[in-house]
Amino acid sequence: MPTRLRVDLAGYHHVINRGVNRCNVFEHNDDKEMFLQIINKTATIHKVILHDYCLMDNHYHLLIETEKENISVFMRIVNANYAKYFNKKYKRSGHLWQDRYKSKFITSDEYLYVLIRYIEYNPIDAGVTQKIGEHLFTLTHRIFNNLDCYPCSKESILLKQFDIETLNDFLEASISDKELAYLKEKEKQKVEKSAQGITVRRSKMFEEHFYDTTTKLDRNLAIVNAYLDGYTQVDIANYLNVSKSLISKVIKSGDSLRGVIF
Repeated sequence: MPTRLRVDLAGYHHVINRGVNRCNVFEHNDDKEMFLQIINKTATIHKVILHDYCLMDNHYHLLIETEKENISVFMRIVNANYAKYFNKKYKRSGHLWQDRYKSKFITSDEYLYVLIRYIEYNPIDAGVTQKIGEHLFTLTHRIFNNLDCYPCSKESILLKQFDIETLNDFLEASISDKELAYLKEKEKQKVEKSAQGITVRRSKMFEEHFYDTTTKLDRNLAIVNAYLDGYTQVDIANYLNVSKSLISKVIKSGDSLRGVIF
Protein backbone atom coordinates (compact mmCIF):
# COMPACT_ATOMS: atom_id res chain seq x y z
CA MET A 1 0.00 0.00 0.00
CA PRO A 2 1.19 3.59 -0.55
CA THR A 3 2.60 5.67 2.25
CA ARG A 4 -0.18 7.74 3.74
CA LEU A 5 0.08 11.37 2.75
CA ARG A 6 0.79 13.50 5.81
CA VAL A 7 -0.81 16.88 5.16
CA ASP A 8 0.86 19.73 7.03
CA LEU A 9 -1.61 22.51 6.24
CA ALA A 10 -3.18 25.20 8.39
CA GLY A 11 -6.73 24.20 9.27
CA TYR A 12 -8.66 21.39 10.95
CA HIS A 13 -7.11 17.94 11.46
CA HIS A 14 -8.38 14.68 12.91
CA VAL A 15 -5.39 13.10 14.65
CA ILE A 16 -5.29 9.48 15.83
CA ASN A 17 -2.63 7.40 17.52
CA ARG A 18 -2.55 4.18 19.49
CA GLY A 19 -0.07 2.19 21.54
CA VAL A 20 2.46 -0.08 19.88
CA ASN A 21 0.97 -3.59 19.58
CA ARG A 22 -2.27 -1.99 20.85
CA CYS A 23 -0.83 -1.69 24.35
CA ASN A 24 -2.28 0.80 26.81
CA VAL A 25 -0.80 4.28 26.58
CA PHE A 26 -2.85 5.48 29.56
CA GLU A 27 -2.82 3.24 32.63
CA HIS A 28 -4.58 5.64 34.99
CA ASN A 29 -6.63 8.81 34.80
CA ASP A 30 -3.68 10.91 35.87
CA ASP A 31 -1.86 9.74 32.73
CA LYS A 32 -4.68 11.13 30.62
CA GLU A 33 -4.55 14.37 32.60
CA MET A 34 -0.81 14.59 31.97
CA PHE A 35 -1.36 14.05 28.24
CA LEU A 36 -3.87 16.92 28.17
CA GLN A 37 -1.49 19.14 30.11
CA ILE A 38 1.24 18.43 27.56
CA ILE A 39 -1.16 19.22 24.72
CA ASN A 40 -2.25 22.44 26.39
CA LYS A 41 1.29 23.66 27.00
CA THR A 42 2.38 22.79 23.47
CA ALA A 43 -0.77 24.25 21.93
CA THR A 44 -0.16 27.57 23.68
CA ILE A 45 3.31 27.82 22.18
CA HIS A 46 2.31 26.71 18.66
CA LYS A 47 -1.09 28.46 18.46
CA VAL A 48 -3.19 25.30 18.19
CA ILE A 49 -6.85 24.95 19.22
CA LEU A 50 -8.07 21.64 20.64
CA HIS A 51 -11.69 21.57 19.42
CA ASP A 52 -12.52 18.08 20.69
CA TYR A 53 -10.84 14.97 22.04
CA CYS A 54 -11.40 11.47 23.31
CA LEU A 55 -8.73 9.63 25.28
CA MET A 56 -9.20 5.86 25.53
CA ASP A 57 -6.82 3.49 27.31
CA ASN A 58 -4.89 2.42 24.20
CA HIS A 59 -5.54 5.27 21.74
CA TYR A 60 -6.69 8.83 21.33
CA HIS A 61 -8.68 11.03 18.94
CA LEU A 62 -7.96 14.75 18.66
CA LEU A 63 -9.70 17.39 16.59
CA ILE A 64 -7.25 20.25 16.34
CA GLU A 65 -6.97 23.45 14.37
CA THR A 66 -3.58 24.82 13.38
CA GLU A 67 -2.97 28.46 12.55
CA LYS A 68 0.29 27.65 10.78
CA GLU A 69 1.56 24.67 8.81
CA ASN A 70 3.00 23.09 11.95
CA ILE A 71 0.93 20.00 12.81
CA SER A 72 3.98 17.74 12.38
CA VAL A 73 6.05 19.80 14.82
CA PHE A 74 3.15 20.04 17.28
CA MET A 75 2.37 16.32 17.30
CA ARG A 76 6.02 15.29 17.44
CA ILE A 77 6.51 17.34 20.61
CA VAL A 78 3.28 16.08 22.21
CA ASN A 79 3.92 12.40 21.52
CA ALA A 80 7.62 12.54 22.42
CA ASN A 81 7.07 14.37 25.72
CA TYR A 82 4.26 12.06 26.77
CA ALA A 83 6.25 8.92 25.83
CA LYS A 84 9.15 10.22 27.92
CA TYR A 85 6.82 10.76 30.89
CA PHE A 86 5.12 7.35 30.49
CA ASN A 87 8.35 5.35 30.08
CA LYS A 88 9.90 7.01 33.11
CA LYS A 89 6.81 6.51 35.28
CA TYR A 90 6.35 2.83 34.38
CA LYS A 91 10.06 2.02 34.10
CA ARG A 92 9.81 0.86 30.49
CA SER A 93 11.85 1.54 27.36
CA GLY A 94 11.32 1.49 23.62
CA HIS A 95 8.55 2.83 21.43
CA LEU A 96 5.24 3.70 23.04
CA TRP A 97 3.30 4.72 19.93
CA GLN A 98 2.36 2.47 17.03
CA ASP A 99 3.16 5.27 14.58
CA ARG A 100 4.15 8.92 14.68
CA TYR A 101 0.43 9.63 14.32
CA LYS A 102 -2.26 9.43 11.66
CA SER A 103 -4.10 12.53 10.57
CA LYS A 104 -6.78 13.55 8.11
CA PHE A 105 -7.26 17.11 6.90
CA ILE A 106 -10.87 18.25 7.27
CA THR A 107 -12.15 19.57 3.94
CA SER A 108 -15.75 20.60 4.65
CA ASP A 109 -18.16 21.65 7.39
CA GLU A 110 -20.13 18.42 6.92
CA TYR A 111 -16.97 16.38 7.47
CA LEU A 112 -16.16 18.46 10.56
CA TYR A 113 -19.52 18.03 12.28
CA VAL A 114 -19.87 14.32 11.51
CA LEU A 115 -16.36 13.85 12.89
CA ILE A 116 -17.28 15.58 16.17
CA ARG A 117 -20.15 13.13 16.58
CA TYR A 118 -17.82 10.21 15.78
CA ILE A 119 -15.23 11.31 18.36
CA GLU A 120 -17.83 11.82 21.07
CA TYR A 121 -19.46 8.43 20.39
CA ASN A 122 -16.14 6.56 20.59
CA PRO A 123 -16.52 5.58 24.29
CA ILE A 124 -20.10 4.46 23.70
CA ASP A 125 -19.14 2.32 20.71
CA ALA A 126 -16.38 0.78 22.83
CA GLY A 127 -18.85 -0.05 25.60
CA VAL A 128 -17.07 2.18 28.11
CA THR A 129 -20.06 4.48 28.73
CA GLN A 130 -23.72 4.61 27.78
CA LYS A 131 -24.27 8.25 26.88
CA ILE A 132 -22.48 11.33 25.61
CA GLY A 133 -20.52 13.21 28.27
CA GLU A 134 -20.12 10.31 30.71
CA HIS A 135 -16.56 9.50 29.65
CA LEU A 136 -14.25 11.67 31.74
CA PHE A 137 -11.81 12.35 28.94
CA THR A 138 -13.99 13.92 26.28
CA LEU A 139 -14.62 17.63 25.97
CA THR A 140 -18.37 17.15 26.38
CA HIS A 141 -17.81 15.74 29.87
CA ARG A 142 -16.30 19.03 30.95
CA ILE A 143 -18.95 21.08 29.14
CA PHE A 144 -21.99 19.16 30.40
CA ASN A 145 -20.65 19.11 33.95
CA ASN A 146 -19.74 22.82 33.93
CA LEU A 147 -16.06 22.09 34.53
CA ASP A 148 -13.22 24.35 33.44
CA CYS A 149 -11.75 23.42 30.08
CA TYR A 150 -8.06 23.62 29.29
CA PRO A 151 -7.14 27.01 27.75
CA CYS A 152 -6.35 25.31 24.41
CA SER A 153 -10.06 24.40 24.17
CA LYS A 154 -11.53 27.79 25.11
CA GLU A 155 -12.14 28.57 21.42
CA SER A 156 -13.58 25.13 20.65
CA ILE A 157 -16.52 24.89 18.25
CA LEU A 158 -18.37 22.99 20.97
CA LEU A 159 -18.17 26.06 23.21
CA LYS A 160 -18.43 28.84 20.63
CA GLN A 161 -21.17 27.51 18.34
CA PHE A 162 -23.40 25.64 20.80
CA ASP A 163 -25.07 26.24 24.10
CA ILE A 164 -25.67 23.23 26.37
CA GLU A 165 -29.13 22.53 24.99
CA THR A 166 -28.24 22.73 21.30
CA LEU A 167 -25.07 20.71 21.84
CA ASN A 168 -27.07 18.01 23.57
CA ASP A 169 -29.60 18.02 20.70
CA PHE A 170 -26.79 17.82 18.14
CA LEU A 171 -25.26 14.79 19.85
CA GLU A 172 -28.47 13.12 21.03
CA ALA A 173 -28.97 10.67 18.15
CA SER A 174 -26.33 7.94 17.84
CA ILE A 175 -24.04 8.13 14.83
CA SER A 176 -25.66 6.36 11.88
CA ASP A 177 -24.33 3.76 9.46
CA LYS A 178 -24.65 6.38 6.73
CA GLU A 179 -22.42 8.77 8.69
CA LEU A 180 -19.88 6.02 9.34
CA ALA A 181 -19.82 5.19 5.62
CA TYR A 182 -19.33 8.89 4.87
CA LEU A 183 -16.33 9.06 7.22
CA LYS A 184 -14.87 5.91 5.68
CA GLU A 185 -15.03 7.53 2.25
CA LYS A 186 -13.34 10.63 3.62
CA GLU A 187 -10.53 8.46 4.99
CA LYS A 188 -9.77 7.45 1.39
CA GLN A 189 -9.28 11.02 0.22
CA LYS A 190 -5.92 12.52 -0.51
CA VAL A 191 -5.45 16.21 0.12
CA GLU A 192 -2.70 18.05 -1.68
CA LYS A 193 -1.43 21.61 -1.78
CA SER A 194 -0.67 23.13 -5.16
CA ALA A 195 -0.29 26.59 -6.69
CA GLN A 196 -4.07 26.55 -7.21
CA GLY A 197 -4.72 25.85 -3.53
CA ILE A 198 -5.87 22.72 -1.70
CA THR A 199 -7.15 19.86 -3.86
CA VAL A 200 -8.78 16.62 -2.79
CA ARG A 201 -8.27 13.41 -4.68
CA ARG A 202 -9.94 10.13 -3.77
CA SER A 203 -7.61 7.24 -3.07
CA LYS A 204 -8.91 3.92 -4.35
CA MET A 205 -8.15 0.40 -3.24
CA PHE A 206 -6.28 -1.81 -5.71
CA GLU A 207 -9.45 -3.79 -6.35
CA GLU A 208 -11.23 -0.62 -7.45
CA HIS A 209 -8.45 0.36 -9.84
CA PHE A 210 -8.21 -3.05 -11.48
CA TYR A 211 -11.86 -4.04 -11.46
CA ASP A 212 -13.06 -5.23 -14.89
CA THR A 213 -9.76 -4.70 -16.68
CA THR A 214 -10.40 -7.17 -19.48
CA THR A 215 -8.02 -5.79 -22.10
CA LYS A 216 -4.36 -4.79 -22.15
CA LEU A 217 -5.35 -1.13 -22.63
CA ASP A 218 -7.70 -1.33 -19.63
CA ARG A 219 -4.93 -2.82 -17.53
CA ASN A 220 -2.39 -0.19 -18.62
CA LEU A 221 -4.83 2.61 -17.89
CA ALA A 222 -5.44 1.11 -14.46
CA ILE A 223 -1.69 0.89 -13.81
CA VAL A 224 -1.18 4.58 -14.64
CA ASN A 225 -4.24 5.58 -12.60
CA ALA A 226 -3.02 3.60 -9.59
CA TYR A 227 0.42 5.17 -9.86
CA LEU A 228 -1.07 8.68 -10.03
CA ASP A 229 -3.23 7.77 -7.05
CA GLY A 230 -0.15 7.26 -4.91
CA TYR A 231 0.73 3.56 -5.26
CA THR A 232 4.38 2.78 -5.91
CA GLN A 233 5.63 0.79 -8.87
CA VAL A 234 6.62 -2.02 -6.50
CA ASP A 235 3.11 -2.05 -4.95
CA ILE A 236 1.50 -2.36 -8.38
CA ALA A 237 3.93 -5.01 -9.61
CA ASN A 238 3.38 -7.12 -6.50
CA TYR A 239 -0.40 -6.80 -6.77
CA LEU A 240 -0.46 -7.83 -10.44
CA ASN A 241 2.32 -10.40 -9.98
CA VAL A 242 4.37 -8.91 -12.83
CA SER A 243 7.86 -7.44 -13.04
CA LYS A 244 8.63 -3.91 -11.87
CA SER A 245 10.26 -3.24 -15.24
CA LEU A 246 6.92 -3.89 -16.97
CA ILE A 247 5.15 -1.45 -14.63
CA SER A 248 7.88 1.14 -15.21
CA LYS A 249 7.54 0.76 -18.99
CA VAL A 250 3.75 1.20 -18.84
CA ILE A 251 4.05 4.29 -16.66
CA LYS A 252 6.74 5.85 -18.85
CA SER A 253 4.52 5.39 -21.89
CA GLY A 254 1.53 6.67 -19.95
CA ASP A 255 1.65 10.19 -21.40
CA SER A 256 -0.33 8.93 -24.38
CA LEU A 257 -2.98 7.56 -22.03
CA ARG A 258 -3.37 10.50 -19.66
CA GLY A 259 -5.99 12.20 -21.77
CA VAL A 260 -8.49 9.58 -20.65
CA ILE A 261 -7.33 9.24 -17.04
CA PHE A 262 -9.72 10.34 -14.24
